[in-house]
Amino acid sequence: MNTITTGRPADGRLKIGAVSYLNSKPLIEGLPELLSPIADLRLDYPSRLADDLAAGQLDVALIPSIEYFRGLNYEVISDACVAAHGPVLSVKLYSRVPWGEIKSLALDEGSRTSATLARVMLAERHGVLPRLQPLPLDDRTVDSSADAILLIGDRAISPPAERFVETWDLGEEWFSWTGLPFVFAMWVARSPGNGRTGSVAIDALGGTDLLAEIENFLSQARDRGIATLHDIARREAPLLGLSLPTTISYLSENLQYHLGSAERNGLRLFYELANGLGLAPDGVDLRFRTCEVA
Repeated sequence: MNTITTGRPADGRLKIGAVSYLNSKPLIEGLPELLSPIADLRLDYPSRLADDLAAGQLDVALIPSIEYFRGLNYEVISDACVAAHGPVLSVKLYSRVPWGEIKSLALDEGSRTSATLARVMLAERHGVLPRLQPLPLDDRTVDSSADAILLIGDRAISPPAERFVETWDLGEEWFSWTGLPFVFAMWVARSPGNGRTGSVAIDALGGTDLLAEIENFLSQARDRGIATLHDIARREAPLLGLSLPTTISYLSENLQYHLGSAERNGLRLFYELANGLGLAPDGVDLRFRTCEVA
């Protein structure tokens, strides 16, 4: 997949990164136009966005939630997110053997959060710590010899032709096990001010005042996306080879887009479990630019 850029980045403009998958379309509906006075929007795979935010090539990004806990001086700047309160449909773990017999696991290279979630669930539920293999972005399940294979995003929505012994929808398994929502991605920036090193562009152009403006744009785009889910589904379904009913159901029933108190509790539990397995560093706190939750 080629990276998509809206507009032409110019000196002094912010760089915002969003996920290119269907699950993020409601979060960016009309966002390029809202951002146009101050920023350019780039679409890419979640793992690449996380790397570019860490490297300072992006000022704000919709990144995998695990990458918040692995980053430095990050804060969540919006209550817009990609979450699930049950089956998520687009994050699937397939196994050719019973769960307890898994020795090798192929991880979708587009994923970071889902890869960590799969490892957490296998370890906590079945005591399994498999050997890891990459699954390149263009590969199918038949291209891997691993015992289990994680697929995420648009290619996970349509089941593979291959038959498997076990299948997990990781959103469903997490919710059934914990009773909490799972947050797959959220809007994050490197924190300006307060003695922390933030985005040079954000600091130069207005610091927290500019972040407040961006936060407002992100909320507007999310609210517009939720109000037009059927229109988004009609536009995107033929591009992905999905049926319209499947696309509508996915966007309106499988996904949630608000980062509330239950979602924050789910994030904290995910961090604790990932940290316990050595998959996230010690001592990371969730920081929100606006901390009040309705």
